[in-house]
Amino acid sequence: MSKPINPYLVLLLSIILPGAGHVAVGEARRGLAFALFVLLFSFLTYMTTTPEQSFIGRHAGGLFIWALSIPDAYRRARIRFSVGS
Repeated sequence: MSKPINPYLVLLLSIILPGAGHVAVGEARRGLAFALFVLLFSFLTYMTTTPEQSFIGRHAGGLFIWALSIPDAYRRARIRFSVGS
C-alpha cells in the first residue's frame, strides 16, 4: 500500500483544478464526476443568465459545485492520511 498523500497538497490541487484532489487521493471516478458537473452547471448557468451578468454570475452553478468539491477532497484525504499514518 502506498503512503497517503498530504491533505494540504490535495487541498491545493482541488483549488487549482476541479476533481484533481480526488484523483490524487485515488478516487478518479469521483474527481471526474465533480469536473463534469462543474462544466455542466457552468454551461447551464451561462445559458440561463443574461450577458450583462459578470463572469462569476454567468458560471455560478459550476463554481458552486467546484466549491463543494474542495472540502470533500480535503476531508477524504484527511481520512486516508490519518488511517495510513
